Amino acid sequence: MPRTGNRDPGAHVADSHDLIRVQGARVNNLKDVDVELPKRRLTVFTGVSGSGKSSLVFSTIAAESQRMINETYSTFVQGFMPTLARPDVDLLDGLTTAIIVGQERMGGDVRSTVGTATDANAMLRIVFSRLGQPQIGSAQAYSFNVASISGAGAVTQERGGRKVRERRTFTITGGMCLRCEGRGSVTDIDLTALYDDTLSLNQGALTVPGYSMDGWFGRIFRGCGYFDPDKPIRKFTKKQLDDLLYKAPTRIKVEGINLTYEGLVPKIQKSMLSKDVESLQPHIRAFVERAVAFGVCPECDGTRLNAEARSSKINGTSIADACAMQISDLAAWVRTLEEPSVAPLLSALGETLDSFVEIGLGYLSLDRPSGTLSGGEAQRTKMVRHLGSALTDVTYVFDEPTIGLHPHDIQRMNDLLLRLRDKGNTVLVVEHKPEMIAIADHAVDLGPGAGSDGGEVVFEGTVDDLRRSDTITGRHLEDRASLKEQVRTASGVMKVRGADTNNLRCVDVDIPLGVLVALTGVAGSGKSSLIAGSVAGRDGVVVIDQGAIKGSRRSNPATYTGLLDPIRKAFAKANGVTAALFSANSEGACPNCKGAGVVYTDLAMMAGVSTPCEVCGGKRFLADVLEHRLGGKDISEVLAMSVTEAVEFFAAGESRTPPAVKVLERIADVGLGYVALGQPLPTLSGGERQRLKLATQMADKGEVYVLDEPTTGLHLADVERLLGLLDRLVDSGKSVIVVEHHQAVMAHADWVIDLGPGAGHDGGRVVFEGTPSDLVAARSTLTGEHLADYVAPGPR
Repeated sequence: MPRTGNRDPGAHVADSHDLIRVQGARVNNLKDVDVELPKRRLTVFTGVSGSGKSSLVFSTIAAESQRMINETYSTFVQGFMPTLARPDVDLLDGLTTAIIVGQERMGGDVRSTVGTATDANAMLRIVFSRLGQPQIGSAQAYSFNVASISGAGAVTQERGGRKVRERRTFTITGGMCLRCEGRGSVTDIDLTALYDDTLSLNQGALTVPGYSMDGWFGRIFRGCGYFDPDKPIRKFTKKQLDDLLYKAPTRIKVEGINLTYEGLVPKIQKSMLSKDVESLQPHIRAFVERAVAFGVCPECDGTRLNAEARSSKINGTSIADACAMQISDLAAWVRTLEEPSVAPLLSALGETLDSFVEIGLGYLSLDRPSGTLSGGEAQRTKMVRHLGSALTDVTYVFDEPTIGLHPHDIQRMNDLLLRLRDKGNTVLVVEHKPEMIAIADHAVDLGPGAGSDGGEVVFEGTVDDLRRSDTITGRHLEDRASLKEQVRTASGVMKVRGADTNNLRCVDVDIPLGVLVALTGVAGSGKSSLIAGSVAGRDGVVVIDQGAIKGSRRSNPATYTGLLDPIRKAFAKANGVTAALFSANSEGACPNCKGAGVVYTDLAMMAGVSTPCEVCGGKRFLADVLEHRLGGKDISEVLAMSVTEAVEFFAAGESRTPPAVKVLERIADVGLGYVALGQPLPTLSGGERQRLKLATQMADKGEVYVLDEPTTGLHLADVERLLGLLDRLVDSGKSVIVVEHHQAVMAHADWVIDLGPGAGHDGGRVVFEGTPSDLVAARSTLTGEHLADYVAPGPR
């Protein structure tokens, strides 16, 4: 029932629906959660990583809002939309339209840029089509996604009972550079990496991932008739080799089946090189990096546009020049254009560009590939389209909007969220940073722990009351770091000379080795450019970035970390059977559900239904496999264990398995001791997935570890655990470089390198090198000022 309380009897009943009510939420680890959230207010959700925040906000409230909106469309339209199942909840009341602004990186298409992702390019192309001189055509003449084509032919029409043939011609003027097909870069494929020419195709000459002679590729190569699959490739004629590598798509018939044959090179270009390299699966990315050399297109000089599009200019500036400008400079340039005929368009474009500056992304350029944006930059780029929106009574849902933000920038983000609220919108924010929690009107704290120990609302009320509460968040909200009294002494230095990647200005810096180094600076100051351009790729350097980890719903922590391999071998050895029996993706899989544990029924435009498998009861394995035991447990019981339980199980006794313990301890070290070994990866939170990636890559035999914002998704209480892990790495003889904005990490470092002083062309310089104490004492940079305000009184 709607809340009545002391409501004015004369008030309209429609004004009483001022709450979003959730009752009996059980998604993931939520335990029948009941919560009431005020509308048109800013509510922050806190709690340790894995406590259920994302399950409540994204998987319950936002998911149901989007599902109900989708149901308003016709079934025909719904057939083209993603299907969403109803969340496991008893009651959801008072929902409004939800707009989700999440952490996911933007699309990995190589043609996607900041400009195309935000409609700024579309508006800029229209401006040039109206004002550019010489005039070359419509807006698509300035688009690097449209190729210029022309054609002619005869068209037969029926008029008055007679067939009339007419000759028609057509021309489309596009802006795409034909040399690179609008990508800005060209690829040179090393043919020796595609095949071993001493072998025949049947002997396994092809070395391209996925191109096996056992499947359809083998059928096509054997049945095409263009070459002998038993002849070594080095003995192919020139024509045969050309057919193998470059032949255009051609229809062929193999064993009575119509198929398409296509040469290796165009097939690889379509399947692998049309995507952003970073978005590829690890084994395919390794192949591409080994076999393909990327270079700037010599025809368009990386602008993606043909000569005609680049020749049309406004006041001496081409669209390529405009897209390459820093957005803050481009906004100023647009304001210099005074043309009444396109005034509304210039105004809208100027407002969009100003939104970029306002949100702290003025240092980007419109031609920046969207796949290169960090999670925080991508999230803020998505916000741009909402800042000037006239919509009200909308629920905006944000997932840690402070990711990638320097403390100096967080206040700006706070102002933007409050503006959205003050327009009459409901703002729901999942957040860990005290600076953002402080501005909330309402706080919901989940816990008390993570995983099975969480999923309950442990506090609901004002932020002041949260500070006084005895929850983990309440106790840590006022935490302040202490500066080290003594810092470690470097064992050497990594010299960086003349670094000029992106906005770096010929930077010379010595990065100390054998210590914990914090690389700081405002967003866009050049931190990632320094790492990517001058540190990554050196011998012994392991970079652990924020890239998403790949995995289907069949993937889990045991499979992702490689933990399942020693476990399967231990089971196989103890029972005298093959290890493949203990894989739900191999011989041991239940035949009914094929090892998934559930049977999924696709209902077309309706949400699909998944039900536990009746044969295996959701255990995923054959009944015969579950009779094999190790230490009194079957494989399904082991996968149901938490990491902490599994460490004890595999540490001693009949089930003692040292290789498994080594992996489990790394997972526990990053704070994931509560996670079940068989928990599907998609059910882990963003912070949990990043730390799982950290645990996996820590096994690499590197000497220098570079971590990109490892505190992402970490509760204040967990940051201390992370610092302990970093200390253990350094004490074991490793060098650790942390790109970080969290003041507690800066204060704990042995050495700080601060870049700035601003972002974009206002940054790119080293503005401070020294100990955290010296940084605080000097207060000469933005980082120094914020760190001085944050740290507890201590040594100076």
